[in-house]
Amino acid sequence: MNPIFDFFLEPYRNRETTLIVLEAIAFVFGIASVVYAKRENILVYPTGLVATIITVYIFLQDELMGDMMMNFYYSVMSIYGWWNWSRKKENKFVVPISRTNTKEKLIGFGMFLLTMVVTYLVYKGYGTEITPSNYIDIFTSGVFFTAMWFMANKKLENWTLWIFADIITVPLYAYRGWGMLSLQYLIFTILAIQGYMAWKKSINKNLAPA
Repeated sequence: MNPIFDFFLEPYRNRETTLIVLEAIAFVFGIASVVYAKRENILVYPTGLVATIITVYIFLQDELMGDMMMNFYYSVMSIYGWWNWSRKKENKFVVPISRTNTKEKLIGFGMFLLTMVVTYLVYKGYGTEITPSNYIDIFTSGVFFTAMWFMANKKLENWTLWIFADIITVPLYAYRGWGMLSLQYLIFTILAIQGYMAWKKSINKNLAPA
């Protein structure tokens, strides 16, 4: 068999069928969620909720507390984002696509640091041995946490953070034996680049003189 296929399929040979099916469902809904985000379509949130809730369960089974926490947070933030994106005033959406200001950047950096600390403490609290890959997980957890908050508030910079963390996550998940999730984050990276370009174009269009 092709070595590439062996690399992606080998970890699943002894994995429970239920977990494989759940990972496949999360894969499909996760991709759909990012596609909807790129289009600024509110369906990003219901599809994202399906993916994140399933992923919380999968990571809990594998005792990867940082990843599990992030997907739990995604689920909570998806509910907030769903509400925030749908708000209207005088038949117009209240939250437009925009860039972060200095205050929002500082808040985002604070969330990044706090998330890393909390994730580290959760690992310690569960008595999980922290390996080098877990430290990478702790770091990307902070980035993803901030990215999700920026997305819920339609900030362009959410895409920059997604791209950065997705690139790190692709080899990390491949190393851990999650072929589908690694491929998913590779696709996420491509979609995030497209999302950044689409949202930036939308901002420039709105700023253009009438």
